[in-house]
Amino acid sequence: MALTGKVAIITGGARGIGRAFALRLAEEGGRIVIADVIDGAGVREEIVRKGAEALAVHADVSDEESTRGMARKAIEEFGRIDILINNAGLFTSLGKKPFYEISGEEWDEVLRVNLKGVFNCCKAVYPQMKKQGKGKIINVSSSTFFRGAPNFIHYVASKGGIIALTRSLAREVGDDGICVNAIAPGLTVSQTVQANPIYPEEYLRSVARSRCLKRDETPDDLTGTILFLASDDSDFITGQTINVDGGLMFH
Repeated sequence: MALTGKVAIITGGARGIGRAFALRLAEEGGRIVIADVIDGAGVREEIVRKGAEALAVHADVSDEESTRGMARKAIEEFGRIDILINNAGLFTSLGKKPFYEISGEEWDEVLRVNLKGVFNCCKAVYPQMKKQGKGKIINVSSSTFFRGAPNFIHYVASKGGIIALTRSLAREVGDDGICVNAIAPGLTVSQTVQANPIYPEEYLRSVARSRCLKRDETPDDLTGTILFLASDDSDFITGQTINVDGGLMFH
């Protein structure tokens, strides 16, 4: 198995895309830390029932002390941190509106969670990864950055910032043996997206028709790329952003 003995922290791992990441990495032998503001006990139990190891911790990625506690608990439980997947973020709770109707408070909240949260988590795991001489940081951006999706400017700006952070951080931590990469999913039909009225069925169909591969994107479509970037197979890849969107956007 590709991740035997390795410890992976997955933020936002209690549901949706993060849950899919947690289950897939556990299948490959990873020991999983499910870090979320909601209860991750259910995902932890799913993993344990399948014979793997997992820990669920409460973590608010926008709070620096909370992320330090997340890293500390991972080390206390498993003794190391090999992989960080920065998946947590605000998305389905956001309404679409013109930029001039977005309040300063809403802008700040989106950037605080989606971008500062990535920064906080990278800082939290860095000392342990440096000590080990190796690590994998995988940041979840969005193909909306390449398209410049309208009426969603705070979200798109936060995801563009993640790509900039990925490139800059890769330059800083390469000498420590740490690889930093990003994936850019398209609109992924998770349970939370399906339940959101701003994504009606016809809208999802129109997105599917605009892809080279004309179907819905699901969380499982992302897990193979995540696994590759988390594994030793990608040890000479860093600073990159991989579109995983069925050919919706090219860059």
